Amino acid sequence: MSDNPVFRYLRETRAELSKVSWPTRQEATNLTIVVLITVVASAAVLGSFDILFGKLFQLILGIS
Repeated sequence: MSDNPVFRYLRETRAELSKVSWPTRQEATNLTIVVLITVVASAAVLGSFDILFGKLFQLILGIS
């Protein structure tokens, strides 16, 4: 049974996961906040560019 590739894969995966340095709860919370702020800021910038270029093309093409 130890030669079974599925069991070997699961055993090796478990061994690798035990080597991982997991973040503390506080670190995970802080990084999540950073990601959320970055996503919201990026969405605001891209949305602003979309509105700006939309208005610009409306002006250029004479569309109301």
